[in-house]
Formats: sequence, C-alpha cells, structure tokens
Amino acid sequence: MMTQKTKNIILIGCFILLVWIAYQFAFSNTISVKQQYNSLKKEAAMFDNMPSQLSSLKQKEKYYDSLLVKFKLKGNSIQNIILKTINTYADSTNIKVNNFIEPHQIKQNDLTINTYQFTLEGNYNAIITLIHKLEQQTKFGEVINLDFKKKKNFKTGKYYLQAHVLLRSFG
Repeated sequence: MMTQKTKNIILIGCFILLVWIAYQFAFSNTISVKQQYNSLKKEAAMFDNMPSQLSSLKQKEKYYDSLLVKFKLKGNSIQNIILKTINTYADSTNIKVNNFIEPHQIKQNDLTINTYQFTLEGNYNAIITLIHKLEQQTKFGEVINLDFKKKKNFKTGKYYLQAHVLLRSFG
C-alpha cells in the first residue's frame, strides 16, 4: 500500500505532466497564432496608412523640386554650380580660388555622398563669409573640414591666408 505522502507526490507529478501536455498541444499553438495575428494587424495598419504616406511623399517631392529650381540645380552638375558660386563671390571680394579638385564619391545604402575639396586664398572674414554662404544660403551641403594656414610669399615677403575646404553633399 501507498502512503499518503507517495500519493501526493504522484498527484503533483501527474499535475505537472498534465500542465506540460496542455501547454504543448493547446497553449503554445494559441500563443503563436496570437503573435501572428498581432504582426498581421500591424501590417494591415501600415497598408491602411499608405495613401497618406504617398501624398506626404508627393508633397516632399514637390518641395525638393522647388528647391532645385530655386537654387538653379536643374540640368547642371552641382560641381559646376558650386564653382560658379565660389567664383562669383570671389570676383566681388578679394578671394582667390587656388584649386578645385574633382569630387570624391562614396555610395552607401543607395545614397551617393560627394565630397568637394578646394583651396581659397584671401582675407579671413571674406573666406568665412563665403563658407557661410555655401553652407547656409545655397544649401549645397555641409562643410566638414576647414583648415586655415598662414603662408609666406617668399618673392614679395608678404604673408597670406589659405583655407582648405571640404564640402560634403548628399545626392
């Protein structure tokens, strides 16, 4: 004969076994179906929101097209327009463009990053004003490096200021 303690242990063991079997055949299936239902519900909400997203993207496209027209970027390369802007400003001030190197291109995740490098020579305030104009007013990109160097012209014995500029543009 079994004692009461043994009967209780067998009863607890059977109960645990019964809970485990119920979980394996009923609860786990219900939980996985509920997770699938929640993910499908999120996808349906995304698809319901598509028309508003599409209209928002069309408005952004119109806005960016208007920016291209405003800054006269349509039909020309950005490099030519940057150089034209620099030269126009340099003609009106006492700045000299020493060199303008071909842009360095990097492609990352369907995005092209162009880095333009050029060297300016002239007055500090005029160079800073040009950099501000390039970065803030024309929206060509951002200046990622600006390196000023004081150099001496040994023929004339005079000092001058040179600025090496790196301008990054996304396109």
